[in-house]
Amino acid sequence: MERTRFKLLSCQRSGIEAVEADTTLVFGRHTHEQFGVGLIERGAQKSASGRGLVEAGAGDVITVNPGEVHDGAPIGDGGRSWRMLYLDPAIVAELATDITEGRGGATCEFTRPKVSDKRIAGQFSELYQAMTGSVVDKHGLKADETLLLLLGSLLRPGSSRQHSVPSGIAAARALIDDDPIATLTLTALANEAGLSRYQFLRGFARATGLTPHAYILQRRIHRARQMIRHGTRLAAVAALSGFSDQSHMTRLFVRSFGVTPGAYAKAAG
Repeated sequence: MERTRFKLLSCQRSGIEAVEADTTLVFGRHTHEQFGVGLIERGAQKSASGRGLVEAGAGDVITVNPGEVHDGAPIGDGGRSWRMLYLDPAIVAELATDITEGRGGATCEFTRPKVSDKRIAGQFSELYQAMTGSVVDKHGLKADETLLLLLGSLLRPGSSRQHSVPSGIAAARALIDDDPIATLTLTALANEAGLSRYQFLRGFARATGLTPHAYILQRRIHRARQMIRHGTRLAAVAALSGFSDQSHMTRLFVRSFGVTPGAYAKAAG
C-alpha cells in the first residue's frame, strides 16, 4: 500500500527549504533548481542520477546538484524516511567562495551522491535543527557555522569537461529557459541548434539527461513551484506555467516533489 507523508518546514534563513518525508512513493526522473542535502533516517532507497546508480540507507547523507536529473524508489516494502535541506544556488556560491578562499567557488558542486560518514551526518543533523528552529539560535550563529562546516565537507570543484555543452545545444536550451511556456517545436529547436531533428534529440538528451519535451516540462513545473511559493492562486498557476490543465500540472508536481500543489501551497503559506 502506498504511503506518503511530506512536511515542509520554515527555515531561519531565506533561500533554504526544509522537507521531512516518510513515503513509499516512486519518483520519476526530475530535477531541482536548488542544491539538496539530506539524511536517510529509516529504510533505504535507490536512485539513478548523473553521478551513477546510488543506493542509500539509514544514516547515509544524500546530495543532489541543481539541474541534476535523478529518480528515486524505495528498497523493500517499508518505504523510507528522510530529512532534506534545499539551498538556493546563490547561497552555496557565496559560501563556496569563502570555503575556497576565492578560488572559483561558483563552480563548486556535490561530487558524492551518497556519503557514509557519521561526522558529516552529525553536521547535517545540527544544521537541520538550527535551520528549523528546533534549537535556540537567536542570531543565526549556529546555523551559519554549521552550514559552512557541512558545505566545506561536501563541496568540491566541478569538472569543466562534465559541464561542457555544445554551443548549438546550449542555444536551444537557452531558448527554452528564456520562455518555458512558449510553444516550441522539435524543428524550431533543432534549427536553433543547427542540427537535424534526430541529431538534436540525441545531443540534447546526452547533454541534459532529458529529452527536449521532458526538459520543458521540468522548467514549467519549477516555474509553477516558484509561483505557488510566492502566493499565486492555484487556479491561475497551471495556465501561467504552460500546462494544459491543473490535473496535468498536479501529476507532474507529485512525480517531482512528492506532494500536490495544494499541499505545497498550504505548507509554504
